[in-house]
Amino acid sequence: MDIGDFRAARNLVELFLKRADEKGEVPFLSAKRGGSWQSISWAEAAQQVCLMAEALRTMGLKDGDRVMLVSENRPEWCIADFAIMAAGCVTVPAYITNTERDHLHVLENSGARAVIVSDDKLAKPLLPAILTSGQAGFVIGIEPLRIAQTGQFEYRDWASLVTGDAAAAHAAVAKRVAQIKREDTACIIYTSGTGGSPRGVLQHHGAILCNVDGAARILSEDFGWGDEVFLSFLPLSHAYEHTGGQMLPIGMGGQIYYSEGLEKLASNIEEVRPTIMVVVPRLFEVLRTRIMKQVEKQGKVANFLMGRALAIGGIKGQREGKGRLRDKPMDLLLERTLRPKIRARFGGRIKAMVSGGAPLNPEVGTFFEAMGLTMLQGYGQTEAAPVISCNRPRVGLKMDTVGPAMEGVEIKIAQDGEILVRGELVMHGYWRNEAETARVLKEPEGEPGAGIWLHTGDIGHLDDKRRIVITDRKKDMIVNDKGDNISPQKVEGMLTLQPEIAQAMVVGDKRPYVVGLIVPDAEWALEWARAQGEKFDFKALQDLPAFRSAIRAAIDRVNQDLSVIEKVRQFTFADEAFSIENEEMTPSLKIRRHKLKERYSERLDSLYKG
Repeated sequence: MDIGDFRAARNLVELFLKRADEKGEVPFLSAKRGGSWQSISWAEAAQQVCLMAEALRTMGLKDGDRVMLVSENRPEWCIADFAIMAAGCVTVPAYITNTERDHLHVLENSGARAVIVSDDKLAKPLLPAILTSGQAGFVIGIEPLRIAQTGQFEYRDWASLVTGDAAAAHAAVAKRVAQIKREDTACIIYTSGTGGSPRGVLQHHGAILCNVDGAARILSEDFGWGDEVFLSFLPLSHAYEHTGGQMLPIGMGGQIYYSEGLEKLASNIEEVRPTIMVVVPRLFEVLRTRIMKQVEKQGKVANFLMGRALAIGGIKGQREGKGRLRDKPMDLLLERTLRPKIRARFGGRIKAMVSGGAPLNPEVGTFFEAMGLTMLQGYGQTEAAPVISCNRPRVGLKMDTVGPAMEGVEIKIAQDGEILVRGELVMHGYWRNEAETARVLKEPEGEPGAGIWLHTGDIGHLDDKRRIVITDRKKDMIVNDKGDNISPQKVEGMLTLQPEIAQAMVVGDKRPYVVGLIVPDAEWALEWARAQGEKFDFKALQDLPAFRSAIRAAIDRVNQDLSVIEKVRQFTFADEAFSIENEEMTPSLKIRRHKLKERYSERLDSLYKG
């Protein structure tokens, strides 16, 4: 395999088929079936891709037609994605957490002609949306669906579409794929929708190939390219997992295991022993908290070792990964005692854990580095396929940066501090949305002739090694009544590092000070209730002055490290945790500020009265 394949490939399907020819019967896609891991080989996956592609063409789908894909992470997700592209069509991934209304928006906006759905559970909110929209003429069930009457669409069973003359299907696909160019649209990925209706981002083959090229070069040059094993956990309908958890492993000829979900993630990691993990910051925060609590219960020696590890890790962070000579004996001791136990929980052969999708608190990154696990923070957005930059050891790991731009990516800082991006990775626009396209793809203000750049909406600067330092997001910036700019994400990140606080949102736009909406940590609250002899009733606890004082003390600890304008002066409790189900978090675990502000506006406003 050659890293040059990424630049030579005309499209993603061509690259996949090349890798399948090279790997043959080597295991490729693995998932738990009946309690044990079952694998599909590269050759078998390629055969199913070609047969499904020809089945889609037989149904009457044509070049450029959109096919919606609604499924949890599983081998068939990958096969369906490549089959759609191999048929000359465009994949439209949809979140499995979508409501009927969400599905209706995607169906009507994309104009999808067919839908592939995994099972009855996911079909339940989808089928009414299909009937309402009148869009899709075909529904394909990966598992047999209980459909008594179809009416305006035709139903097909997955198993019936991946049989037939494999050689003929492969030949037909090879001929068609030879005509697909890098600039052709591969998929329309809908943004998570932190504000307003999701927009369909047109990602072309070259954009994703550019991303894979840049990411593979980092892994190859900084860690060595071997038989990589990826554990797919984040939703594949999100651009970050679609590229980092599917396209990158395929490009590198790696093996993909599909996690059984959050509740079994820890055991899946130990079983699969991945070499690369692509995860969002929130998961790292949860894992950090759990590890800290477990070490706390192990006595004085374990706590001493943890303290020394964190101290040495902090110094290495300041020195960009370089330790001090006087710390070497303790470093060696930690390598024989604490760190192997921590690494074992991650399978023992992790080369790097890559954080993306949202800002990573530097303290969390430093923690994992201190535990001997290499943490790389990446940066990007769906409009850039999605990775723009990533930290890498050879440049120097600095946790308050998101690293230098990847290969083939140009970065420019606009006059107002906005980060601008140019390169093959940039989308061709938003589907059927010329106004929004023109808003983000344009010349920098005051720089006529500078060319078209993607305006990311993020504020930042470049350090002396051209690593990107992000200070905030334009639209999320709090501007108080005195005109001071405050980063809500910074304050929220510091609040959620406290053991008492699970989630937080701060506001203060056009106000005299910052206030917070707090979700207490459930495990901490249970322990507090037991210690106080109180009944564990989450809602009732929040009415107790002593409980409120404990949360206030946690906020005050954070305030000690904040400037006067950033301090959280007042707070109120949320009624429940922010979640995907209540639409207060996106599937990539970012808070939906507009939703929270709508729900808690009166409560937050009351914090400014009296």
